[in-house]
Amino acid sequence: MTDKTWHQRAAELPLDGRAFIGGERRAALDGQSFDKHSPVDGRRLAAIARGQAADIDAAVASARRAFEDRRWAGKPPAARKKVLLRFADLILAARDELALFETLDMGKPIQYSLAVDVPATARCIAWYAEAVDKVYDEIAPTAANALALIQREAMGVIGVIVPWNYPMIMAAWKLGPALAAGNSVVLKPSEKSPLSALRLAELALQAGLPEGVFNVVPGYGHEAGEALALHMEVDAIGFTGSTRTGRRMLDYAGRSNLKRVYNELGGKSAFLVFPDFDDLARAAKTVAGAMFFNQGESCNAPSRVLVHESIAEQFVELVAAQAPRYQPGDPLDAQTVMGAIVDATQLNTVMGYIESGKAEGARAVTGGRQARADSGGFYVEPTVFDGVAPQMKIAREEIFGPVMSVLRFKDEADALAQANASPYGLAASVWSSNLDRAHRVARALRAGTVHVNQYDEDDLTVPFGGYKQSGNGRDKSLHAFDKYTELKTTWIRINGA
Repeated sequence: MTDKTWHQRAAELPLDGRAFIGGERRAALDGQSFDKHSPVDGRRLAAIARGQAADIDAAVASARRAFEDRRWAGKPPAARKKVLLRFADLILAARDELALFETLDMGKPIQYSLAVDVPATARCIAWYAEAVDKVYDEIAPTAANALALIQREAMGVIGVIVPWNYPMIMAAWKLGPALAAGNSVVLKPSEKSPLSALRLAELALQAGLPEGVFNVVPGYGHEAGEALALHMEVDAIGFTGSTRTGRRMLDYAGRSNLKRVYNELGGKSAFLVFPDFDDLARAAKTVAGAMFFNQGESCNAPSRVLVHESIAEQFVELVAAQAPRYQPGDPLDAQTVMGAIVDATQLNTVMGYIESGKAEGARAVTGGRQARADSGGFYVEPTVFDGVAPQMKIAREEIFGPVMSVLRFKDEADALAQANASPYGLAASVWSSNLDRAHRVARALRAGTVHVNQYDEDDLTVPFGGYKQSGNGRDKSLHAFDKYTELKTTWIRINGA
């Protein structure tokens, strides 16, 4: 970085909100746009193309042409790898610019946009690039007079719809395997955070990805998103977002061409602390860090903290003592650790849940108020509720803000009953120094990822996704290739064998 402050850099940042279709920037076909404002301070950032069905048609047609003429799918895996590795390098080279897009768009602290979001995006693209020429097809163990080949082939045109909380990372989790496998992609970013996705498409083209292979159409979910999910020329949808919208994705698939739908949806993750765990201070520090990271706007945030009644008072005190570290600050200040809520709508949603918790009898041990209202942005204090009962809204519904609910349990069976009594099943955590209990509880928890004596440690080699109404998609790991490839059997008769 230069000697300029991040505010100065932000003021000079060129912002282009036009769509990216067929290798070039384009205004919406009907000329419509909408203004994007930053949650940091309310400033107007740019006019963003308001994509409609016609724009989605153009993007899908571009992607279909690119797939059918094999300009990308026809390249050997090793050749696709080289292009994607260049793409990853260009992402890292544009680190400051991309980090500013993320912070200005959705309010996360610039230090995390720089240290987490941009490197994780590049790492994901590079990981799938390196993997694609190391994944082998199969030969089935048939009788001697037959040869049965089992091969993975690119599916075609993939529609990708991602949320606003981790705009680049969520996109990369789908772009990496989809592009590496040889598909073409149409990406619809959230209208709340479109800027980084549009820049990624330009960088991909610069890296050598052929025109038409990667297209980005910004717009609203009920317009561009719906048109993409209903499109008859889209072969699959990779969606990350709310469970409510995930249901619509399945409906759209049924109403169109029965396209595959891979939903990675919401969560209400349980964090179980048993009295035999020997370092409650570490558990408290971990749950606070995981809950308040990204302003609590994480689908796997540990928002339900289940603590044994014998240690609950002590644990709540330890968690509350962490709150001062997470007081909201200016996201463009390099020292800030908790930034802004994405917009006024989400701010009102979070504050509504806080009022609901108070009204239902929970006690706000710390926080519970809007912060930095004079900034023009949208900020909420880190909030910890104690005395939460399982039937309360704050214990049942996904809040997507810095609000933690602490519930008590009597024994292991009670802990598991409460933890599993949720329509969600994305993640969970068990804290115990008893090895048998840790294994036993981890097996019994109905969640896609169970952390033991840690939370949210992560690697691209392991899948991410949930049980129940947290969806059916699995991002990351080699398993993600399953979502974006068709499995073909070629049966060959060998005469005379």
